Amino acid sequence: RVRRFQIGYVFQAHQLIEHLNVSENLHLSARLASQSLSDEEISQWLERMQLKGLSGKEKLDTLSGGQRQRVAIAAALVKRPVLLILDEPTSALDPIATSKIEDLMEELKKDYTIVIVTHSMQQASRISDETAFFLLGEVVEYNQTSKLFQQPDDKRTEDYITGRFG
Repeated sequence: RVRRFQIGYVFQAHQLIEHLNVSENLHLSARLASQSLSDEEISQWLERMQLKGLSGKEKLDTLSGGQRQRVAIAAALVKRPVLLILDEPTSALDPIATSKIEDLMEELKKDYTIVIVTHSMQQASRISDETAFFLLGEVVEYNQTSKLFQQPDDKRTEDYITGRFG
């Protein structure tokens, strides 16, 4: 169903195939969406994902967590989705890798609609244009990010943002 609706999805624990190298993972992802990639396009994707130093021949176990996550994002994007969903894209990353992924998301949101699922309110405040706060499966509040963080309409949102609970 995800392919049918042109949605790219990057799981919290990326879904790359460990025994394939970077290029092979990207080629496979494209093929699953009835697309094809040239070696030049692979290089362009690696550059766009801020992975300029990679050739594409690297095995996944030689990459850092941040590099692996950026390869997973590229694998979702080579399918040419309309919507990109990122589930906790930086939850297992150090602050430097997190910063690189956030910079990448800022760049990507110029070309894609991106939905980010995160428990990090700080991250949401840094990179989101609009934010929805959910509590126990209910949308408590949805607004422009600056409004939601500076003047929330719902006390539960304010309590969560200020650390009174959660």
